[in-house]
Amino acid sequence: MFDMKKVLMAVGLILLMPLALCLAGETGDRLSKESVIEKIQKDKVIRVGMSTFVPWAMKDKQGKLVGFEIDVARQLAKDMGVDVEFVPTAWSGIIPALMTGKFDVIIGGMGITAQRNLKVNFTTPYDYSGMSMVAHRKKAQGFSSLADFNKKDVNVAVRMGTTAEQAARKFLPKASLRLFENESQALQELNLGRVHAVVSSAPMPVFHALKYPDKLFVPLEENFTKEPIGFAIRKGDPDAVNFFNNWIINQHASGFLKEKKAFWFESRDWEDLVK
Repeated sequence: MFDMKKVLMAVGLILLMPLALCLAGETGDRLSKESVIEKIQKDKVIRVGMSTFVPWAMKDKQGKLVGFEIDVARQLAKDMGVDVEFVPTAWSGIIPALMTGKFDVIIGGMGITAQRNLKVNFTTPYDYSGMSMVAHRKKAQGFSSLADFNKKDVNVAVRMGTTAEQAARKFLPKASLRLFENESQALQELNLGRVHAVVSSAPMPVFHALKYPDKLFVPLEENFTKEPIGFAIRKGDPDAVNFFNNWIINQHASGFLKEKKAFWFESRDWEDLVK
């Protein structure tokens, strides 16, 4: 005896299978067509959103961009067989600029945070950074701990929209924060003695203290946070996440990232480029 119900179910599955395959194919095609990797290859250029942070990205004496991030982006472009176009962008607006298509990827020392991850996708970390502090010798005389700076009458400058701002709000909730669009403005306030300290990603505070040893010092022996740094891309692009992740894994394995980190963060061999 035939089970008519099973027969009808089998016929139904057979009829639906081409439709399911078609839909799966369309979904795959749509995702593939939307991948920024294909767009980069088609345009023969990768557009990189970045902002200036010493020594991540800065201009040399000829006005050419140099730094750790710049080397990373140039190597990435070389491995993809395309040119690279840097798109300097104010840090406070860099994620909205990515989301509206102003560039393809952010390679700008961006810390991976849950709040940012709600808006963009991050790759696996290609570096780790942390927060440090440079202080004014007279205004912060005798200060040697976060508790010394965590007081209402202490002024701390940070670059707005950065993880430095988040760290300052978290670890120095009682201090008076002064927010600036550019890091150079925050450092200028410190040099003029208008704030007690500047919080920023390492190694900038150490470099700046070494530049003005008679006026500034580093009050904390170690960084007080540790944060992973990744590429940021628009959401909904699994091919791009896969490609960039594997590129980063290979650059860790080859020693490229370690070599560049040592040059830009552990030496001052690049100083003559920017003086």
